[in-house]
Amino acid sequence: MFRPSRRWGVPLAVTAAAVLAASALGAPAAGAARRHATTTAAEGPEQIVNGTFDSGTDPWWHTADLTFDATGGRLCADVPGGTVNPWDAIIGQSGIALVKGETYAVSMYGSADPAKPAKVLVQMPADPYTAYLTATPQLAPDGGTYSYTFTSPVDISDAQVQFQLGGSATPWRFCVDDVSLKGGAPPDVYKPDTGPRVRVNQVAYLPKGPKNATVVTDATTPLAWRLKNAGGEVVASGETTPRGVDASSGQNVHSIDFSGYTKPGSGYTLTADGETSRPFDIGADAYERLSVDALKFYYTQRSGIAIQDSLRPGYGRPAGHAGVAPNQGDTAVPCQPGICDYSLDVSGGWYDAGDHGKYVVNGGISVAQLMSEFERTKNAATAHSPRDGALAIPESGNGVPDILDEARWEQEFLLKMQVPDGRPYAGMAHHKIHDQNWTGLPLLPHLDPQKRELHPVSTAATLNLAATAAQAARLFAPYDPAFAARNLTAARKAWAAAKAHPAILASPSDGTGGGTYDDADVSDEFYWAAAELFITTGEEEFRDQVLASPLHTADIWGPGGFDWGHVAQLGRLDLATVPNTLPDRDRVRRSVVEGADRYLATLNGHPYGLPYDPPTYEWGSNNLVLNNMIVMAAAYDITGTREYRDGVLQGVDYILGRNALNQSYVTGYGEVASHNQHSRLYSHQLDASLPNPPAGTLAGGPNSGIQDPTAQAKLQGCKPQFCYIDDINSWSTNELAINWNSPLSWISAFVAGQGDGTVKASGGCRVTYTTHGQWPGGFTTQVTVHNTGQTAIDGWTLKWSFLGGQKVSHSWSTDLTQTGATVTARNLPWNAHLAPGGSVTFGFTASSAPGPNPPPDLITLDGAPCAG
Repeated sequence: MFRPSRRWGVPLAVTAAAVLAASALGAPAAGAARRHATTTAAEGPEQIVNGTFDSGTDPWWHTADLTFDATGGRLCADVPGGTVNPWDAIIGQSGIALVKGETYAVSMYGSADPAKPAKVLVQMPADPYTAYLTATPQLAPDGGTYSYTFTSPVDISDAQVQFQLGGSATPWRFCVDDVSLKGGAPPDVYKPDTGPRVRVNQVAYLPKGPKNATVVTDATTPLAWRLKNAGGEVVASGETTPRGVDASSGQNVHSIDFSGYTKPGSGYTLTADGETSRPFDIGADAYERLSVDALKFYYTQRSGIAIQDSLRPGYGRPAGHAGVAPNQGDTAVPCQPGICDYSLDVSGGWYDAGDHGKYVVNGGISVAQLMSEFERTKNAATAHSPRDGALAIPESGNGVPDILDEARWEQEFLLKMQVPDGRPYAGMAHHKIHDQNWTGLPLLPHLDPQKRELHPVSTAATLNLAATAAQAARLFAPYDPAFAARNLTAARKAWAAAKAHPAILASPSDGTGGGTYDDADVSDEFYWAAAELFITTGEEEFRDQVLASPLHTADIWGPGGFDWGHVAQLGRLDLATVPNTLPDRDRVRRSVVEGADRYLATLNGHPYGLPYDPPTYEWGSNNLVLNNMIVMAAAYDITGTREYRDGVLQGVDYILGRNALNQSYVTGYGEVASHNQHSRLYSHQLDASLPNPPAGTLAGGPNSGIQDPTAQAKLQGCKPQFCYIDDINSWSTNELAINWNSPLSWISAFVAGQGDGTVKASGGCRVTYTTHGQWPGGFTTQVTVHNTGQTAIDGWTLKWSFLGGQKVSHSWSTDLTQTGATVTARNLPWNAHLAPGGSVTFGFTASSAPGPNPPPDLITLDGAPCAG
């Protein structure tokens, strides 16, 4: 059974302390509560007592930091500055009766001087403080009237109406009047605005790639379609293909294939059945930008460092959780009571998602996929990665690829989560670190006053550390051998500790203040860690662990995709695509292709062209779609078969607008795109002074579980593709997360590497790469290049990459240079000419790196791959 990616939420209302304080300052008398409870909402009476404040302030209450002023028949209060959470300053009324299934109208007049947002809640008065209405009006000095409706999901006699006013650094004055809550309102039926019925990739199609669209229509026979350029000229036309009713959306749809049109340009539109699509481009530039933006997301998620506004205009902020008041900081974090008797410096890393927590298992898959994206540049002919400096991060220009610099920020944090030597469970990793209690939205990290706590160790977290540290050991070896060695030591310690404690599982009830990330099956983590350790070290222990795992030969390519709780796929993919000497590697590579065949078949059968089609969509479905695309991309790298590449390009169409909601799920990409993702950092929807998420941020996407109150109120009975709402309070459908942007980054880099979509021809060459001798500290290799083409080669350049930190020390019959792990061999004047059928041989000696020295999978001649 597919394990949910996330099983937690956040409280949408006040803390217990705030409720107790509020109740002590003037809750209504018991008689008033009884009077409300015995009134039927169906009669439509006024539920608010003294909402016009003509009779003073009773029965309204307030927190201790406020005072009432009801002169002039309007309730006003001076709100102090320097508060952190919305519930730090509250005005409220209790004893409100609600009837299950009844729809209520809420209205009020409100003003703020200076302008400020306020939070309006109708909620349960005690833990878990479930909110039935959450609204955030942006109040202005001249005031305004605000109206909302909600349907109560419960019968309750003592609900509260609250105005939460805290969270401002500066003082302000709040006024409210004419507060009303009445039943009998027309049901608030949510209907998303899906725009035109022609659904396209709103960003760009590659000129030489597939181009498909979906039309929502009642028609059952083919319809005419027309492609128009920006000037309105018809440049292509044809007929749609009826596809019947799509189960994922409940819509009757047709498909359009306009792949035959290849001219680059902007502002194209498709017209069919009297509807015209949103505009789109035909070109490759957008994916170069997206590959950068999807990675830039991580800099603004960093903890423990000031985000420079000069590098990210509009996103600058002080360092979060750095121990500067009001933070208690991450530099000396104690364990939860009774867990350990020490504190650790666990500063740095990335904030996981919409909260301030940092989690090893979610950080593990995220940093692994970024490192895998870089490692692909060593092993795939169409690989692409932003150059050093392209991300504009503080480390740019240091001679290390920016993507590795960004990955290091998280990997350093993961290393800090390891239990020190001499302590109980030494070598294990703590599962997570986060606030003692949940915080509200919005809340910038440097303003978080909560106590931070380390949570117990877990086998899953320990194996995530072992896997990512083993991967980092080989990738950082050419740039920072000391850091690489530190990672390999940590990986070995983590592996030994996990073997000694194979079943310490995270508790599913440890969800106060942060996500649980519980996982009852860690066999996949053992497999992934063994795979990475074997690739990096070549040692028999890890080889035998890989071969003995039932997952090594199991069918792991389920329809739901993989995520932080299903990581055997990470091990299988790296064993298939990273050079190694596993005895059955050919079978492993075939298994990846078989998985890709399954996802490609799903895509080809889906009217919206996506490689994901379970009966219900899981939490974070967009990252599952992208991870299935990674399997197809790996199959393309292994086989060179175009269909797998084209499957990836079609899957991207779904993410960028060719879906039932007709919207892009990536902020800043597409005419209509997600921009209100659930986040304490990017809470523009709640506070206009804060930004929306940065361009390149992926929304979680449709989730049939609709676990949050906002989704439950609006999306009941939704078909899978419609189980999404771009609202900051819908944390189950619209959260952002580091492990959702990591496959977006991987796939956008893959697409950027395809250029205009032209499939690169082979190099007309064959290379024999033979290591003739190895000794402690070195080896010698001979390389022969054969011209298998029909024309002569005059001047040649050969490239390949070492697995780890090997460095060439001497060469003959070639001009040989090395940058990082990448070696470039060029002809000398006397061997530049290669006649058809001819060959040239050269060689080199090199210093060894710790671990194996397998022949490279990819050697290119003048940029085109050679056969091995």
